[in-house]
Amino acid sequence: MKAVNLIPTDQRRAQASGAQAGSSYVVLGVLAVLLLMAVAYVFTSNNVNSRTSDAAAAKSEADQLEAQVAARGAYTNFSQVKEQRLASVRTVADTRFDWERLMRELSRVMPSGSWIQATDASVTGNVTGSDPVTTTTTGQPVAVQPKANLVGCTPDQSDVAAMMVRMRQLHRVSDVELNESVRQLGTSGDASVDNCGQYYKFDITVTFDAAETSTEAPRGESQVPASLGGGS
Repeated sequence: MKAVNLIPTDQRRAQASGAQAGSSYVVLGVLAVLLLMAVAYVFTSNNVNSRTSDAAAAKSEADQLEAQVAARGAYTNFSQVKEQRLASVRTVADTRFDWERLMRELSRVMPSGSWIQATDASVTGNVTGSDPVTTTTTGQPVAVQPKANLVGCTPDQSDVAAMMVRMRQLHRVSDVELNESVRQLGTSGDASVDNCGQYYKFDITVTFDAAETSTEAPRGESQVPASLGGGS
């Protein structure tokens, strides 16, 4: 006997017929794609926010470092001033010369009755009657030697020779050169500070070592020591 469904057709329960079996997979695929897009968006957004925060932190640190550099600028300037002053002091120390000692020693080696009319001295060697050599034949610079030009009067020619021998033994002296030693004939009047009269007028250039020597000039008393030509 065949069963008969008495429920109206519009009120019956739907039953799967299998006609659209793949539609559910399409929906799942669309949902998966939307989920991946949402995850990618969240990841990218977080990455951008992180890098923005890092950039802000780096800028803040850079501003702090610039502020520190500006605050320490005064110390940098002070350091530069210090180096410049030290360089100036070194230059002065390297070019200084004990001219006072030279004059004291000259007073001991000058022959009796002689005197100095004029002096011209320089630590660079640029003095009257001398052409300092600043380069060698190969063009290389040479050590600058201090020089002193001495012009004065002395009673006799032998006094000039004795004085030059003594000058060679002075502190740091490396050479003594005679530029002139003459008596001006026909000169009348007594000798004075500015006029040699009947005395001999000498012109001597004394050259010193470029650096301090380890050998000190001997210290005598009232008389000129033999090592400075005394007794001649």
